[in-house]
Amino acid sequence: MKLQGKTVIVTGAAAGMGEAIAKKFAAEGAKVVATDINKETLDQVVNEITENGGEAIGLVSNIGKQEDVNEMVDLALEKYGSLDVLVNNAGIMDNFVPVGDLTDEQWNRIININLTGPFKAARAAINIMEKQENGGVIINNASIGGLFDARGGAAYVASKHGLLGLTKNIAATYGVHGKVRANAIAPGGVATNIQTTITDPHPLGSQAIGSIGGNTAPLGQSDEIAEVALFLASDASSFVNGTVITADGGWTAG
Repeated sequence: MKLQGKTVIVTGAAAGMGEAIAKKFAAEGAKVVATDINKETLDQVVNEITENGGEAIGLVSNIGKQEDVNEMVDLALEKYGSLDVLVNNAGIMDNFVPVGDLTDEQWNRIININLTGPFKAARAAINIMEKQENGGVIINNASIGGLFDARGGAAYVASKHGLLGLTKNIAATYGVHGKVRANAIAPGGVATNIQTTITDPHPLGSQAIGSIGGNTAPLGQSDEIAEVALFLASDASSFVNGTVITADGGWTAG
């Protein structure tokens, strides 16, 4: 029970990596506030957790809306009395659209969900965690698109680079001079439903990702990412702060 008694928020918890993280954390004793925009699948995840003896509550929430961010944090405090871990997992892809063809609407939507939302959630969490005796932990689920160039379209790659910068700044300030550690995970190809959002891949973006082996990259499973998240959330990583753990099966190793 590595997270016994800890209260955790997991965004994008209705499927994929978020679902796996929520279930893994609950199995390790955490009280989970699971959020997502999809009520039906979110309810299924929460029901499965509770049927297996875990503790969880679901909240239909859009990380891109300030009022929804406030609501999920308030719910954690009202229901469980603390907020010990925030997992910013929710994110969306961008069909590999390069800068020349990227619209303002596409840019704003990706940045809002993938970067501005996690910033707002982190801001709310930090202002609670800093007042707690044991502080807290923030885990940002980024992407190798935040470390390299063509692992997504322009908006996606920019959002994930920004998320890693946000993580490191939180770590350098609140992790070093306060009570909140922050780390990020940079997954490679993982079998999740985010792939279904790639509905109309841009030819140039697809060519770029294909040229760096995107079509033959190792494919991981959500449970494997959940294990990394568990380590970062637990006391086992107490001296880990401001780092990015790449979990891509070696895709970017060569």
